[in-house]
Amino acid sequence: MKFLCSQSDLNSNLSLVSRAVASRPTHPILANVLVVADSQKNRVSLTAFDLSLGLETSFSADVSEDGKITLRAKLLNEIVSRLPEGEITLMAEEEEDDDDDSQIVVLKSASGQFQVRAMNAEEFPPLPTVEEGELVQLPIVMLTEGLKGALFAASSDETKQILTGVHLTGTPDSLEFAATDGHRLSVVETTLSPETDDEGNEQGESPEMPNLEGFAVTIPARALRELERMLGSRSESDTIALQVDEAQVVFQLGYQRLTVRKLDGAYPNYQMLIPQQFSRSICLERKRLLSSLERVAVLADQKNNLVKCTFSNEDGQVSLSVDTQDLGSAKESMPAEVTGNSGEIAFNVKYLMDGLKALATKDIKIQLNEGNQPVILNPLGGLQMTYLVMPVQIVK
Repeated sequence: MKFLCSQSDLNSNLSLVSRAVASRPTHPILANVLVVADSQKNRVSLTAFDLSLGLETSFSADVSEDGKITLRAKLLNEIVSRLPEGEITLMAEEEEDDDDDSQIVVLKSASGQFQVRAMNAEEFPPLPTVEEGELVQLPIVMLTEGLKGALFAASSDETKQILTGVHLTGTPDSLEFAATDGHRLSVVETTLSPETDDEGNEQGESPEMPNLEGFAVTIPARALRELERMLGSRSESDTIALQVDEAQVVFQLGYQRLTVRKLDGAYPNYQMLIPQQFSRSICLERKRLLSSLERVAVLADQKNNLVKCTFSNEDGQVSLSVDTQDLGSAKESMPAEVTGNSGEIAFNVKYLMDGLKALATKDIKIQLNEGNQPVILNPLGGLQMTYLVMPVQIVK
């Protein structure tokens, strides 16, 4: 195998796939990245797979000899990232000794060369494929909106299994994203508006936005964070192919492919958790509330991150206060439109700030009832998002 490529191409693509390399591999080959050179297409593909999450990408290169090999991902990443910009040559000599499954790969750059040991590519597990699942073309804007509004609320506790993912459900003209960790819930509905498409994208709406009615899948949040990174460098007018079967989910974006095992089990009926009626509501400026929370949170007790929110109908104000025995206290107030009786409520300040960062509109509405019942935050205009957060009981 031998090819010539730019340092920037190899570095950026290697950084992408390396995120799917197993941190604690059950087999040595899973700590490696698969490198495949194709002289007919003049492309080099890189693949990493931890048996759950797989990432594959390819880039243009001057390939003079076909071949495939696997290299230690961490070592290769550290070498390539430190090489100077410019051209890199990577070559692996064919081994005649069948008793030795390792090879020597040489990387040459303008500053010198490295020799690293490689392992035979035959041991590398193939990425799963979806043979029978329906292929769905989704606008990137739908995924970016949904992931930004829901992904942060998924649980990081692996023992909660199904809650470590984001649940996607479809209707004839929309895709809903939901995530919860048991303390808060975020639901985002993204709708395709045909009239907003670019004129240049006239390939018809049918193949790009099929009827998603009945579509439902729970995808691990870890995989979706990698997908979010992939989408970050793409135009919102682009589309991404999604394919699902009984076990796997595959996203195809140009020359990049992400495959992940979907989460088994029934996702909680989160719609039952959202109250339909409220006795109080507060409308106020989102950024001002978020900035005040960030300031008073400096003094929040690290054990419970508690912030108390006092709202007054008579004064048209909301006050935020933090009081910790060891650190001190803080208080800030801001104008608000308060409907219903005055009162006070407490939150985990991190949960509240996370939701406010995702809402992303100028003004928001907070709706609540008496006592320890769920509190709902909605943006006023723009994104169709519902953020539910459980209050914390105030000890008198």
